[in-house]
Parts: sequence; C-alpha cells; structure tokens
Amino acid sequence: MKLHRFIPAAASLVLIGCESPAPTDAIDLSPRSTMSRRIVSSTSGSGQAQLPAGFTLMDFEFNAKLSEDGSAKGSFYEHYESAAGIVEFYGAVTCVTFDAVNGRAWVGGVVTQNNSTSPSALTAIHEVGDEVWFRVVDNGEGKSPGDRTTVYGFQGGGGFTTSAQYCAAQPWAANNANTWEVVAGNIQVRP
Repeated sequence: MKLHRFIPAAASLVLIGCESPAPTDAIDLSPRSTMSRRIVSSTSGSGQAQLPAGFTLMDFEFNAKLSEDGSAKGSFYEHYESAAGIVEFYGAVTCVTFDAVNGRAWVGGVVTQNNSTSPSALTAIHEVGDEVWFRVVDNGEGKSPGDRTTVYGFQGGGGFTTSAQYCAAQPWAANNANTWEVVAGNIQVRP
C-alpha cells in the first residue's frame, strides 16, 4: 500500500522536472530539419550595462544562433528603470548577422512579452509580435574598452521597419554612439 502511494508521488516529481521548453527554444525534429539547422555562428551575453544618467543599470540576457540554412533562433531580454517607470521586454530571435573583424553582431526578432510600465514603451510599436532589434560588440575578455550593447530599437528607429532590414544593413555609429558599456557580465560573438 505504501509503495502504491510512493509511485504516483515520484511520477509527479519526474513530470515537474520535465517541463516543455519555451517556444523559442523548441527543437524541430522533422526530417527536413536535421541537416539544414546546423549552427554556424552565434552570439550570447548576460549582465548589466551602464545607461545614461536618470536610468538604472540595464539587465540584459540574450542568445542568437545562425544556422547553415540562414535561419536564426534564440531569445532575448532587457530590463531597466527610470522615473517614468519600467522598461522590460522579452523576445524571440528571427535574424542575426556578424562582423567578424570587429566582433560585432546585430540581432533582430519579435516581442514575445512586454512588462513595461513606462509610457514610452507602451505604444503601438511595442506590442507582442512587433519587430525589435539591438546590436552588440565583443571587445574580448578583460579588454578596454569593454563589451557594449544597445537598448532595443523598434519600427521606425534608425529608418528601419523590420528586423530583417536592420540585420542586413548592420548599422554602427562612429565612436560606438548609442551603445552602452557592459559593467557586469560578458558578451560573446562567435561569427
């Protein structure tokens, strides 16, 4: 009798530990996906970046993988605050491009969750399903200047309408303008 009670409890523990991955991490096991999905380049990072005065440090985390067939997958997150409120987005990667010489990557995708309270992040271009993008630079471990990232850009920013346009154009302003130094954590660009 005790054994009968123990087995269902153990089975429920196993099920709890085997939750399905998030949709952005889903693995396609169909036959067509095996060869065309080989990862050829990637970028990832997590930590905090120093934003201008009036903002808290920006927490960020991302991973983006480019497959041999040109498709991209991954996820991203950022969170920071100001007197106006919280800016917090989650997203799914749809494109990523690289500049191997300069250690740069451009990542684009769609918003999957917007938990912002700041009115500037609650407009029609910030909704779930809308295009979003950012760029990063990996300057090497412990090097000066350090790694850098941007806050997210949205439709109309920099003259871009879609993430695909942004990734293809690979914009980078002189003197790293509009990128922010990573003060805790690390960015890796592996073109």
